[in-house]
Amino acid sequence: MARPTKSIHGEWTSRWAFILAATGSAVGLGNIWKFPYITGENGGGAFVLIYLLCIAIIGVPLMMAEILIGRRGRQNPINSLKSIADEEGRSTNWQWLGGMGVLTGFLILSYYSVIAGQAMAYIPRAFSGVFEGVTADGAISIHKALVNDPERLLAWHTIFMLMTVGIVVRGVQHGLEKSVRIIMPALFIIILMLVGYGYNTGQYFDQSVQFLFAIDFSKLTHTGVLTAMGHAFFTLSLGMGAIMVYGSYLPKKASIFKVSLTISIMDTTVALLAGLAIFPLVFANGLEPTAGPGLIFDTLPIAFGHMPWGQFFGGIFFILLLFAAWSSGISLVEPIVVWLVENKNMTRLRASVYSGVIIWLLGLLTIFSFNLGREWRLFGLTMFELLDYLTANIMLPLGGLLIALFAGWVMKRNSSMDELGLGNGLLYSTWRVLVRFITPIAILIVFANLIGLLN
Repeated sequence: MARPTKSIHGEWTSRWAFILAATGSAVGLGNIWKFPYITGENGGGAFVLIYLLCIAIIGVPLMMAEILIGRRGRQNPINSLKSIADEEGRSTNWQWLGGMGVLTGFLILSYYSVIAGQAMAYIPRAFSGVFEGVTADGAISIHKALVNDPERLLAWHTIFMLMTVGIVVRGVQHGLEKSVRIIMPALFIIILMLVGYGYNTGQYFDQSVQFLFAIDFSKLTHTGVLTAMGHAFFTLSLGMGAIMVYGSYLPKKASIFKVSLTISIMDTTVALLAGLAIFPLVFANGLEPTAGPGLIFDTLPIAFGHMPWGQFFGGIFFILLLFAAWSSGISLVEPIVVWLVENKNMTRLRASVYSGVIIWLLGLLTIFSFNLGREWRLFGLTMFELLDYLTANIMLPLGGLLIALFAGWVMKRNSSMDELGLGNGLLYSTWRVLVRFITPIAILIVFANLIGLLN
């Protein structure tokens, strides 16, 4: 099979456009609440040090592998893996790895859209003063009223999917690139505004810095190390076809190593800034900093309801969440759209609409799992819990493992060396050792931990 030298869908106009798009894919709801709270829970600065090490040995090498496969294949993940395997004289069954990645992103977006819709629903609530003077029970009641109403969840889910498909349908340069050039700078401006507000809380900002960065190895347990490894893998949007298809639009002259490193740094920076924005508000209001997922909808509304300018900054915060979710959602639908265009000869408009409708319909399972169908269970899990477990605990790590093996063992040394453009020096040799041995072992440990084989 001949390998195309350029994607039929076009290219990013610059390396920076790709970095913004890939960072947008990586930065999601998890960056805003999960990373800050697991950092504080697992030793602060000690956890950050371990996490950065994990980014170096898992995140960056695997991101380089995904981008390298995408750019060399210049097609959707399924066709790219098939054509590269054929080029290397290996079985074309590797295309099924691409299929699993596309399917993973498809399933994730079906429930991610529903959660993003909830964040969107909170924007008018925050700006209109609904949270003003709210109690803990009141905040929980507001969230319960939303999730118990399938019609409202459906409306917000529909709006989010329309927003996402509306960007994807316009293509690489006019849709994806133009959107991230607006969304990502806006996201950084908003988060810096919130950090600035948190800084003005004085002692509570200092307390937040201590909570996030004070090095305390006594709090860093075996479980904490596994948590750092797992989050380093998941935070960069790896294993779901998004980075691979974005890589297929990357110009040949761009350095895969440099863009991978930059994306990893930007993703981690957003996560840490989120902590510096959120925790001063949490501490100032005597709230629980390790509230986990409930921090967004049950805890922070209390803080916004009791602080000066709470209506404005509460609304701004939920706009931040929307932008983070939107940029991720765009990247999740792109792989299936590209596959339909390349393999089924659909127009981008038709492929985008078909994909959006099917994801929207699948999202109904998540919507009903919060209300009408909360008793529908499989293996003891609601439909939302099942989709989340299947994708996060099985499909993503398995996909990441196989991508590392493909880049390290299936692709010949000369092929990966040519695409990475690093020459035959220390940097390339280090990447190759990591992606062939260290990264797969680390992912296997994460995998075992996720499915409960490690205690």
